[in-house]
Amino acid sequence: MNKNLVVFQAAVVIGTFSTVCLEASSANATLLVGNTMGNNIVLFDEQNGKFLGNFITPGSGGLIAPDDINFGPDGNIYVSSGYTPDTSAILRYDGKTGKFIDVFASGDGLFRPYGTAFGPDGNLYVSSFLTDKILRYNGTTGAFIDIFASGNGQPGGLNGPDDLLFGADGSLYVTTQGSIAVNGQPTFPGLPSQVLRFDLATKTSTVFIDQPTPSPDSFGFVSFLGLAFGPDGDLFVSDFANDIRRYELTTGNLVDILSTNYTGTIPSNNFIGNLTFGLNDTLYTVGFDFTNNNFGAILRYDGVTGNPLPSPGNSSAIFVPTNSKLLRPIGITYTAEKLTPVPEPGTTAGLLTLGALFSASLIKRQGKNVS
Repeated sequence: MNKNLVVFQAAVVIGTFSTVCLEASSANATLLVGNTMGNNIVLFDEQNGKFLGNFITPGSGGLIAPDDINFGPDGNIYVSSGYTPDTSAILRYDGKTGKFIDVFASGDGLFRPYGTAFGPDGNLYVSSFLTDKILRYNGTTGAFIDIFASGNGQPGGLNGPDDLLFGADGSLYVTTQGSIAVNGQPTFPGLPSQVLRFDLATKTSTVFIDQPTPSPDSFGFVSFLGLAFGPDGDLFVSDFANDIRRYELTTGNLVDILSTNYTGTIPSNNFIGNLTFGLNDTLYTVGFDFTNNNFGAILRYDGVTGNPLPSPGNSSAIFVPTNSKLLRPIGITYTAEKLTPVPEPGTTAGLLTLGALFSASLIKRQGKNVS
């Protein structure tokens, strides 16, 4: 057998195995989930819930407890990270490969960043949970601009700011947990958890949604967390303590309540994270079971009717059942991009070794005929 033909056959084998590997681990639409206890961001197929692997590997770029995941106007991913003033930052990663780019924004009072959002002015707004502030950074350079808003320790104030979301009218919506930061720790003096609406020009806020009655599946408290606009413009708000509430945007009136108690206990054994909309107006959220190693699950709903959409073999709204790949997940976002996860260690080397062994085997078997 001609030596060139042997090499060609080996290359075909390597290429075939590589293609199979990539096709099996990529998706046309993807859910990105941040593991606050894994310090990583993982991928799930948006259509069948299959786990695809790491997109941002544990600790990449100093990633600690990722809480919020957003695509910026440049197509890159911006992730809130860190527990202390020294580690608190917004990290930027390539939106197609997950490769760390830089520490985009940090310092200037940023302490335990939660929500992030790019405003109509092109700047990046970040909620600093443990200083009760919203900080504003240049959306291109990451340079600090100013303190956009501060908490006052009074009902209706910016007390424990969490998620941020801009409306079509340019207003900034903010969830608050009702806490006050004291020496780097959240305290809960009985202030309400609310959704505030800020006017960008005047920096003034009003209470858009006051604290509702706690979910009957909760431990008797409300802790607003995630925000997302539905297909009809309604505002969906997740409650860490359980349930997703849907509000009419022009009036703030409650439209619907979606149950998120997927563990089925009263009170619920699970807490709830952020929200995102995917294909066909499908609503996704993440949760974790604090009685089971904080392992998480992904829930799915029809964003129009509010009906749960469990995957085959599952109940309630369970799309991806509780598993160890989700470690206290909070952040979740959707992309229509075809994302390929980081190869597992040894995958590339394994393919090359397989190809080399195959080539050597051919040469050995056809040795008498090699010219």
